[in-house]
Amino acid sequence: MGNTFGHLFRITTFGESHGGAVGVIIDGCPPQIEITPEEIQVELDRRRPGQSKITTPRKEADRCEIMSGVFQGKTLGTPIAIMVRNKDTRPQDYSEMATTYRPSHADATYDSKYGFRNYQGGGRSSARETIGRVAAGAIAKKILQQYAGVEIIGYVKRIQDIESVIDPDTVTLAQVESNIVRCPDAEAAQHMIDRIEQIRDQGDSIGGVVECVARSVPKGLGAPVFDKLEADLAKGVMSLPASKGFELGSGFAGTLLTGSQHNDEYYTDETGNWRTRTNRSGGTQGGISNGENIIIRAAFKPTATIRKAQNTVTNDGTETVLAAKGRHDPCVLPRAVPMVEAMMALVLCDHLLRHHGQCRLFS
Repeated sequence: MGNTFGHLFRITTFGESHGGAVGVIIDGCPPQIEITPEEIQVELDRRRPGQSKITTPRKEADRCEIMSGVFQGKTLGTPIAIMVRNKDTRPQDYSEMATTYRPSHADATYDSKYGFRNYQGGGRSSARETIGRVAAGAIAKKILQQYAGVEIIGYVKRIQDIESVIDPDTVTLAQVESNIVRCPDAEAAQHMIDRIEQIRDQGDSIGGVVECVARSVPKGLGAPVFDKLEADLAKGVMSLPASKGFELGSGFAGTLLTGSQHNDEYYTDETGNWRTRTNRSGGTQGGISNGENIIIRAAFKPTATIRKAQNTVTNDGTETVLAAKGRHDPCVLPRAVPMVEAMMALVLCDHLLRHHGQCRLFS
């Protein structure tokens, strides 16, 4: 019912933002992968609330508990259950939302679909749901790095009209984590922080773009037609809360070029492997990875819940005005970086297993 993602490496997330806990069930993880709660916690700490002055002030340690599927530090090949308990809940902040719909939030659509919803926070539409994705993504990253040498790095590319200059081929995790906005361009990062603080003080919110690169991706991942690698990446990224756009490679800018300008010409490198001289395709051709870096961009809208008064309606159709309470990010971008990385990792790990299952049987 929309809570499961993937084919061979499959995850199912569970929990609501102000319920007892959130988490994930991972099925299809290969056995004997060394993994510890501390490794998963590194990724969850990058996603957690309350980590800086430009994120939501909700205080959650987000400590993960591995409930099954791991023994003596290694995966068993059986379902892995990871849980994070909600601690700093304030359901009283959301009593008004029981009957009043927040503009551009999921309140009205959830009522239209189910006729009943958990109005405390965002329920399943909250970014807390992504805890399970990020935890599973940590394991997917480990598999990709260990068996294929893949490295995945995301960063904030743009906030509102403030654009950064970043080389996806050389950017490092240390550069990304060097500031609270997760933008490796130091000058642009300071402008971004200043803008977010200004908007936060006005009780408003802003959006932007996260770029993510996967390096050393093997050739051959993906499948024709419906399971193209970029199609699964698009679905994964567009399933994230607040996501509104997806690009791969040249993206929409490629529409301004001619075919001769856009095509990635082939050559043979010093090792005898075929490569492309440019990478406007973004690392895939025909829905299958070509060995070049996979570069994606995800657009995130301004956070829907804001303190400014807005016109809305109640669930009985009465027009009213709402100034939302609660604790929310003035900009989701800094915390969205590990979420985008997680979805990239989950898709690539799934396709790595699928590729080996179908195409490596007799090799």
